[in-house]
Amino acid sequence: MAVYRLTVEYDGGGWHGWQTQSGMPTIQEALEDALATALRTRVGVVGSGRTDAGVHAAGQVAHFSFEGAIDPRRLQAQLNGILPRSVAVHGLVSAPEGFHARYSAVRRTYRYRTSVQPRALERHSRLHLLPAPDFEAMNRAAEHLLGEHDFSAFCRVASETENRRCRVSHAAWEKASLEGDWDFVVTADRFLHGMVRTIVGTLLEIGRNKRESGDPIRLLQEGDRTKAGPAAPAKALVLWAVEYPTEFPADADGVSSGAGTRSETVSAEPVGGDV
Repeated sequence: MAVYRLTVEYDGGGWHGWQTQSGMPTIQEALEDALATALRTRVGVVGSGRTDAGVHAAGQVAHFSFEGAIDPRRLQAQLNGILPRSVAVHGLVSAPEGFHARYSAVRRTYRYRTSVQPRALERHSRLHLLPAPDFEAMNRAAEHLLGEHDFSAFCRVASETENRRCRVSHAAWEKASLEGDWDFVVTADRFLHGMVRTIVGTLLEIGRNKRESGDPIRLLQEGDRTKAGPAAPAKALVLWAVEYPTEFPADADGVSSGAGTRSETVSAEPVGGDV
């Protein structure tokens, strides 16, 4: 049975996250419904990870298996004609043997998008920070998150995930293209439920002099979620990219899969959690 890889962009506003939930509109269900219409049979879609209600994606990766001939370009066009306008398939390719959207992934990158100025066009997907926080202090604090740690202090208390160790390779506030816009960019091998939003909420408290810049060290050591900051709003969080080893190229059959995926030579390991 052939496996096909999807690269998906979506506006998470109005959706109850990625994972199928009874009676709730989700991205996973929308994709499965669209595929059922196009293929005339129902297939399951597996994502690289789950995103919470209201969280967006520029480069979510998913896969499905199908027994039968498929023209990837034609199917991609069909899906984009069927899906709601808040969901778009930027790439659909046949995947190499052994590819799994979740378990083959080696790194994910999220962007939390903010601005110190009001934004009319992006008001639903960028958090307005007033007053402006101290970005230098927040970047000094973010350095303590680098490396492998137990991120229990930044994980939802009700999370069922037992392994809460994550390896963070990048965590920094970066100036975006427009004056006054700042994105918190974080890359890790895996993320826990609510992890990015809690990190952002904690860093913002540091940027507003409500915490010391070294506070993340204590939080990582103590592992107590109640001592970290509040979760930042979901509306500004974007799953930006998912990375895979070079044996799983994004353009396996010559169809472009967009800017949301990259391939690098790194060791694969299972990853999980939702953000």
